[in-house]
Amino acid sequence: MSAESEPDSFTFRAAELIRSIPKGKVATYGQIAGMAGDPRGAREVVRVLHSQKNLPWHRVLAAGGRITLPGSGGVLQRKLLEAEGVRFNADGTTPLAVYGWQGEPRPPVP
Repeated sequence: MSAESEPDSFTFRAAELIRSIPKGKVATYGQIAGMAGDPRGAREVVRVLHSQKNLPWHRVLAAGGRITLPGSGGVLQRKLLEAEGVRFNADGTTPLAVYGWQGEPRPPVP
């Protein structure tokens, strides 16, 4: 078992949190980092998203509900979120008060 798959690793905790975000909800990089145990680890959450391809990456946004992926990646992210019922303000942000997820991680699967 690699260190990244250990339940006490930041990567494992962040990945479990991201998997827990339900359809139609979003979380921020910083929120996931804080819930995973490192409030300053938003960039590490980006690394987790890049390293694990089976995560609902489109449900993780930048602070303030912003999509920060450039070009077609950002367009795809918005389309995927809109297909789940997430709406965006005129300035391109999604209202976190409406669509923000505040949940806890699912229990690890044995």
